[in-house]
Amino acid sequence: MTTPNDPGPTFLVDHPMIQHKLTLMRRSRTPANEFRLLLREISMLLAYEVTRDMPLEMIEIETPLAPMKAPVVAGKKLCLVSVLRAGGGILEGMLEILPAARVGHIGLYRDPVSLAAVEYYLKLPRDISERTAIVLDPMLATGNSAAAAVEQVKSAGCQSIKFVCLIAAPEGLATFHEAHPDVPVYTAAIDSHLNDHGYIVPGIGDAGDRIFGTK
Repeated sequence: MTTPNDPGPTFLVDHPMIQHKLTLMRRSRTPANEFRLLLREISMLLAYEVTRDMPLEMIEIETPLAPMKAPVVAGKKLCLVSVLRAGGGILEGMLEILPAARVGHIGLYRDPVSLAAVEYYLKLPRDISERTAIVLDPMLATGNSAAAAVEQVKSAGCQSIKFVCLIAAPEGLATFHEAHPDVPVYTAAIDSHLNDHGYIVPGIGDAGDRIFGTK
């Protein structure tokens, strides 16, 4: 559903199974292997929502009993853009549902003092301008990294872009939509606020550390 008070298009995906799995991810005692599995499962469910408006076309097929006209996805030109490093956790699940999608990577880290996004890697498909790009990052916290990632995708010529995250903060949504009012955000939760260090509260902690067990 669309949230009513957001400055841009935001879709809160509140399916019961997503909310249940997200609760399990939030628990501090959830180990890294279980955390990764839960994120993969949620990402598969989010993939259904973010592709809900994909166009269909009718083709002729033969069933074991009779010929018929049946729907298939028209075009199929998608690109999944993972914001490193934590975006890889969503990418894995998305590719289970969208195996034909091309994949791009954008390396960004947040400066611990300014909280600004610093880019260190960029690799996108050459034909991304002909595709719908789905940018992936588990946390939309300050919004700086998400806005910077989408700016790079736009600079590559892509005009059809969506952003998918696990959890968003109101501050991050405001920053993101100020920079990109045309790009819809799909998220499983909108949490309370950011703390003084730019982390989402109550959140899940550092998504990358929890995915890879690095802290």
